[in-house]
Amino acid sequence: MAQKLSDSAAMRWTALVIVSLTMMFGYFFTDVMSPLEPLLTESVTEGGLGLGWTSDEYGFFSGSYGFFNVFLLLLFFGGIILDKFGIRFTGIMSTVLMFGGACIKYYAVSRGFAGHVVLPLGIGTYSTQVIIACLGFAIYGVGCEIAGITVSKVIVKWFTGHELALAMGLQVALARLGTAAALSFSLPFATRAGGVHASIALGAALLCAGMIAFVAYCVMDRKEDRATATSGIQESEDGFKFSDLSQLFQNPGFWCVTLLCLMFYAGVFPFLKFATKLMVMKYDVEQNVAGLIPSMLPYGTIVLTPLFGFIYDKFGKGATLMLIGSVLLTIVHTVFALPVNNVAVAIAMMLVLGVAFGLVPSAMWPSVPKLIPMKLLGTAYALIFYIQNIGLSMVPIMIGKVNQANTSTDGIIDYTQTMTIFAVFGAVAIVISTVLIHLDKTKGYGLQQKNIK
Repeated sequence: MAQKLSDSAAMRWTALVIVSLTMMFGYFFTDVMSPLEPLLTESVTEGGLGLGWTSDEYGFFSGSYGFFNVFLLLLFFGGIILDKFGIRFTGIMSTVLMFGGACIKYYAVSRGFAGHVVLPLGIGTYSTQVIIACLGFAIYGVGCEIAGITVSKVIVKWFTGHELALAMGLQVALARLGTAAALSFSLPFATRAGGVHASIALGAALLCAGMIAFVAYCVMDRKEDRATATSGIQESEDGFKFSDLSQLFQNPGFWCVTLLCLMFYAGVFPFLKFATKLMVMKYDVEQNVAGLIPSMLPYGTIVLTPLFGFIYDKFGKGATLMLIGSVLLTIVHTVFALPVNNVAVAIAMMLVLGVAFGLVPSAMWPSVPKLIPMKLLGTAYALIFYIQNIGLSMVPIMIGKVNQANTSTDGIIDYTQTMTIFAVFGAVAIVISTVLIHLDKTKGYGLQQKNIK
């Protein structure tokens, strides 16, 4: 009987590193434009790069990441494709979409375009450049989200019964390293290299490397499947049936995790899109270094997410970790909404937010396999990511319009209403986490139990 590759610690950790690199490069590209808002919205005479985007246009662009995932249900169908056709096919498909979308986005920001596009249903009027950039970002968003659920299933496949939460925590940590690198270096790189397009080109090159890395993983995955088949315990990946979806829709614990994901991530990722300018406008931080303060959040999670994952693996209490993280999220945004302009407070709150951002993902993602069987796991993660993408798409658009409405004649933005909105997301997450703890007690999901058997 052939031994499974996943029984070897060296092999399963090697697989984790490979797929984690793919996601790290993806997360870098996702946030490569986040620190560039001050440059995007300035004119050449103001020291910007001449793109002249408004706050509304930047918010619309930031939200475009999830347009196709949300309105065309592509992420949900991506989950079905994952369960039906397997990890290798879906992973390669998603990485190709990521790279293709990045190339379109680069084309948009590296050239000048005349005219504007009037979108239907009163959505708004945006420049042609913004629309093309949104198209590329939306295509990239489809690939990145499907890659995310694929990597999640990869980790469950290789680490079930082993260090599952720690492995997921480390994957998230490397992804956050990509986010931190984008927030820290994208703005200085764009300034020194001559424009926004330079940072986009760097991100696209990394995505190409990530695509090649996943192809290398596919070789390992094929060997693992052969060994598993030889052992006689393989669970067929094409065992998915549409009738099985009832197991998702009728599971209250699954819906609590899904809604918690929506609220928590709506309070984090959209906030990061606007955090650099918040530091400039409210806390008078120098523009060239303002991105360093938001970057403290992902840097902190690089250590904390694996640590909390290790705690979950060894001691359990996953639902409690999610509740604590939701409370911290609410406290942070409440403080940001207060009329306190001390930069030391801003730094402290970003560090606390980093703790929250380490707590919730480290417990939430490893909890899904306790609620859903393996054959539905891709679809389950896809549905969670789909609901999450509603927030990732709609919240930046809303925040962009709120910021536009709260901009004074001298160009200064009052962020009180903006941060109050983010605080409300955290408060709702607290309620959902409390309900999830109650459901775990009554339904016996095992969310408070340790993962290592």
